[in-house]
Amino acid sequence: MIIAGLTGSIAMGKSTVSAMFAELGVPTFDADHAVRDFYAGDGAKAVEAAFPGVVASGQVDRERLGSRVLGDAEALQRLEGLVHPAVAEARVQFLKRAAAAGRRLVIVDVPLLFETGGEANVDLVIVVSAPESVQRARALARTGMTEAKLKAILSRQTLDADKRRRAHFVIDTRGRLELTRAVVAQFMRSTAALAGGRTSHA
Repeated sequence: MIIAGLTGSIAMGKSTVSAMFAELGVPTFDADHAVRDFYAGDGAKAVEAAFPGVVASGQVDRERLGSRVLGDAEALQRLEGLVHPAVAEARVQFLKRAAAAGRRLVIVDVPLLFETGGEANVDLVIVVSAPESVQRARALARTGMTEAKLKAILSRQTLDADKRRRAHFVIDTRGRLELTRAVVAQFMRSTAALAGGRTSHA
């Protein structure tokens, strides 16, 4: 089974590309979804204990939590100590299910793949990228996004140029969706002859 790590900086189009792989029938693990599940389930109590006042209606309010950890390295480290093990376990279970089902290719969608050393746990890395001007325009169009918040987020992310350099495959999303779909299809063709040697990862 080939495990492809999908990553990209904020507003590069990673979620769109991930959805395209899913539409083609490729099992896809979304780390962001795993975090949301954690915040809405068993993780809510642990996060509330560490950051009182961030839970509303039984689940973590991500806006409240974000305001507590943004720009605070120590707080962010405490949060990651809660979240990362839960996400890692969810990923392990996903890979076990895919291997048991005999799947040839799976996508592991992880925003901070390089930043957390996650590239060591995949067979190849796909980086989703776009020019900085496109990235900024997309990011600042998001509800609640500000210049300061974007700067803080980017400060935690590996530079796009470095990600592209370290990637096995780059998907550029500056153009129309049809063009991006064509590149995704190209990736599928390019991996068709590869033999995956991994069945699970810790």
